[in-house]
Formats: sequence, C-alpha cells, structure tokens
Amino acid sequence: MEQHSEGLKVMVIDDSKTIRRTAETLLKKVGCDVITAVDGFDALAKIADTHPRIIFVDIMMPRLDGYQTCALIKNNSSFKSTPVIMLSSKDGLFDKAKGRIVGSDQYLTKPFSKEELLGAIKAHVPDFAPVEQIS
Repeated sequence: MEQHSEGLKVMVIDDSKTIRRTAETLLKKVGCDVITAVDGFDALAKIADTHPRIIFVDIMMPRLDGYQTCALIKNNSSFKSTPVIMLSSKDGLFDKAKGRIVGSDQYLTKPFSKEELLGAIKAHVPDFAPVEQIS
C-alpha cells in the first residue's frame, strides 16, 4: 500500500512562524507533505485528521507545551508508534530526559540544519526516500 503520489506526511508544531516556515520549506524540497500547527491544541485536531508519519514538536509553546503534547500523542493507541521529535532552543540534559519520559523519540536543538531534520526522519521512518530537487 505504498503511495508515491504524495510525500511523507510530516507535522511541525511550533509557535514560531519562522521555525514552521523554515522546516516546511526544507521538508517540501525533499518531497514531504508538511502539516503545520501553532500549538498542541491545534496539532491534536490535525493529527487525528491527517495521520502524519512523524511529528516535530517545539517544547516551549503557549496553552499546551511540547511535553504535554507529546504525552497526549503517545498515550493515544492510534499514534503511540508515531515518532515524535522534540525541538528546543535549550540543550540541557534535564530537558532531554523530560522529553524521553513523555515518550519522545529524539531531541533536536534549534536552530537545526537540513541534515539534522532529514537525519531524524531517516532514523525513524526507514522507508523515507528524499527527493533531491535540482535548484
């Protein structure tokens, strides 16, 4: 049931418009279908509708932070196997440990590079084959 007509569904949850745009641009260039959300509440509704294969979530967000959002995703039987990558400008051991406790699969420090973003996807979605576009 492999679909080649549309790209890998990737969700990016971040309250920063710049981070959402940057991630969306990078991911679309390699053939991903990107869904963005401004916070955890916005994301939870979209996750149920779109079923992304991998989710990137910022830690520091209003209303529902990244830890709470990750915990809610991982506690839902339909999405508990969906990889969740935490994004944070903090590089602390405590933050990484807390991310692991709520079920995150990886932790990327902002600003992230295209290689880090793609590396995380390749690590958690083994059948992902990025489309290299000639610029």
